[in-house]
Amino acid sequence: MSLSGLSLPEDIHDDKLHEECGIFGAFGHDDAAALTALGLHALQHRGQEAAGIVSHDGDHFYQHRALGLVDKVFGKASVMNRLRGRVAIGHNRYSTSGEPMLRNVQPLYADLNFGGFALAHNGNLTNAHELRNQLVQRGSIFQSTSDTEVIVHLVAVSQQTSIEDKITDAVSHIKGGYALVVNTNNILIGVRDPYGIRPMSLGRLGEAYFLASETCAFDIIGAEFVREIEPGEMVIISQEGIQTRTPFEARPARPCIFEYVYFSRPDSVMGGHSVYEVRKNIGAELAKEANVVNADIVVPVPDSGVPAAIGYAEQCGKPFDLGIIRNHYVGRTFIEPTDQIRHLGVKLKHNTNRKFIEGKSVVLIDDSIVRGTTSKKIVEMVRNAGAKEVHMRISSPPIRFSSFYGIDTPTTQELLAHNKSVEEICEFIKADSLAYISIDGLYRALGEDGRNNEQPQYEDACFTGEYPVELVDHNNKMTGVDVTKLRERRG
Repeated sequence: MSLSGLSLPEDIHDDKLHEECGIFGAFGHDDAAALTALGLHALQHRGQEAAGIVSHDGDHFYQHRALGLVDKVFGKASVMNRLRGRVAIGHNRYSTSGEPMLRNVQPLYADLNFGGFALAHNGNLTNAHELRNQLVQRGSIFQSTSDTEVIVHLVAVSQQTSIEDKITDAVSHIKGGYALVVNTNNILIGVRDPYGIRPMSLGRLGEAYFLASETCAFDIIGAEFVREIEPGEMVIISQEGIQTRTPFEARPARPCIFEYVYFSRPDSVMGGHSVYEVRKNIGAELAKEANVVNADIVVPVPDSGVPAAIGYAEQCGKPFDLGIIRNHYVGRTFIEPTDQIRHLGVKLKHNTNRKFIEGKSVVLIDDSIVRGTTSKKIVEMVRNAGAKEVHMRISSPPIRFSSFYGIDTPTTQELLAHNKSVEEICEFIKADSLAYISIDGLYRALGEDGRNNEQPQYEDACFTGEYPVELVDHNNKMTGVDVTKLRERRG
């Protein structure tokens, strides 16, 4: 992706999977918008390209949306003072491709026949193109290229009477992995997809209630975590209290396993598990499966590799050190006037702590290998710092398949593990050895005996290619059905 005509080195930002968004909702608090902005700060890791808030004071809706990080978008008192009311929803956005555009920044707002309606969405609809074409043929006029707007139009055309029934009707048509928050007519509504692929939790502060993608967003505002929104549940928060309904048939829960591996903040709790503890467990399982080298030091690829590296080092009894230091202030625009500067791009984000590496056999722990470009340069960087040997260990199984449920992944053919064996990947990144945690080891780190192949406990399609929700648009494209291609389709 490029911003303002400036290109990015592929290995800085494009060689990781990206979660697609963070959502937050507040009900019943005088500072609803301010608390929503704080919640979005805590969820900044889920989307860094744009942010927005829509609030409601009982009579009017107020909104502010802009490109940029949360502190840039909501850092001025003049902006926050305009977002009045005791109900608010907010959204952090990560776009999948093309230019970030203001028209795609959420929450989306529309005046419908029953009043104002604001919607924020984390996830991806696998039948958005098909639904969009049907709605356009019926006369709907779209203002964005986001699949979130499909849901707004489905609510608008619903023949049901109540707002809750209109939303129920709308979500009955959509497929995919998603979590939604709605701000309408002094009501806050949350909906989680039937498999619970995308996360959402409920929090409370006094008499006020909150919805968020992760529990760390409750911590920043001093709210207590109440519970997770159940897969397939709609929660309706109003002055009458909290009501729930289940608009879908009961299905086995399949939360996204990559939330534990990489996406969620380590200080969040998800599915009853501390994310940090799970990542340490993953590292320990990885050491049990792949501690076959007599290494001198265990080094994480920061920051996401740190908890797994701690678990690995503890399990195998090897020293842990920060042999690589991350620069946290890498911007998303970087001028690259020459090929030589472009080649040095990885050093913008990582640099070796040479004293702790030189002359040693090093085990590098990272959470994933996607295209392999970053891993290759990091191995090279560690060797150049004087490492005697470099062994790579990965705290997720090989990523062989694309995701369609709210994770931005390259196409399947671009994934290194789809085309190469572990031995070939090792040769490509020029490591002395390479090993991944097994899929059963990953499940054991989550307290399971292993993966139940008859009824998997998590959504793990990136590793297995088993997709729990039908890939309507993708399958239509594969069979030659004309499906309009959207450049920024995901919520």
